[in-house]
Amino acid sequence: QVQLQESGGGSVQSGGSLRLSCTASGFPYCMVWFRQAPGKEREGVAAIDSDGTTSYADSVKGRFTISRDNAKNTLNLQMNSLKPGDTAMYYCAADFYASWRSCRSDVGAPGTRQEGDFGYWGQGTQVTVSS
Repeated sequence: QVQLQESGGGSVQSGGSLRLSCTASGFPYCMVWFRQAPGKEREGVAAIDSDGTTSYADSVKGRFTISRDNAKNTLNLQMNSLKPGDTAMYYCAADFYASWRSCRSDVGAPGTRQEGDFGYWGQGTQVTVSS
């Protein structure tokens, strides 16, 4: 049974860094980090497909880096220059099926995977950034 397990969340001051990790059993075609802040909709933050192609939300571009270690079945999200607006619960999600839809952070956009395509989710890890 596929399981996703996040780690690495915590509290940090504005400008600080955190590194999130997600271990997955298997080799997903597409993996995405989502986040959801209180009172806001869940949004895709960063995505990476099976050949290492990455995609980022404009709000995190240049500050966050997504990577995957296929040998260790691990997905990482390096978050630098954190801002209070990055405060949210962060989730990793995986799609183990090939799809004509692109693997991009703008989940739900035309031609991009939908949230329902991600059959496996982690339990979430909290990131809190104080000013």
